Amino acid sequence: MTRLTGTALRVTIFVGEADLWHHRPVYTEIVHRAHAAGLAGASVFQGIEGFGASSLIHTQRLLSLSEDLPVAVVIVDTEEKVRAFLPQLDELVTEGLVILDDCEVIRYVGRGDAE
Repeated sequence: MTRLTGTALRVTIFVGEADLWHHRPVYTEIVHRAHAAGLAGASVFQGIEGFGASSLIHTQRLLSLSEDLPVAVVIVDTEEKVRAFLPQLDELVTEGLVILDDCEVIRYVGRGDAE
């Protein structure tokens, strides 16, 4: 398993849950490509309300607008690996927001890893 500690780069990708890439959710495609690229991990979080560049508010409270809730995909790895992955996001994210943040990894341990 990869040991990831210290300075890292976090990429957060905001898309709609209804955004598709070849009949598959964009967030699913991002996670599978991140895995194939050997990145340390990826997590998907569904928002309960939000708006983006379209200024249309999507919320769970209104049935008609609950079909495209915001989704955030978060990936953390070394700067080199994250930056190498960015061109894939250019291809996948046709609507949405991609941000980068410097971060510090304090603990990264998988199941069954010895201390």
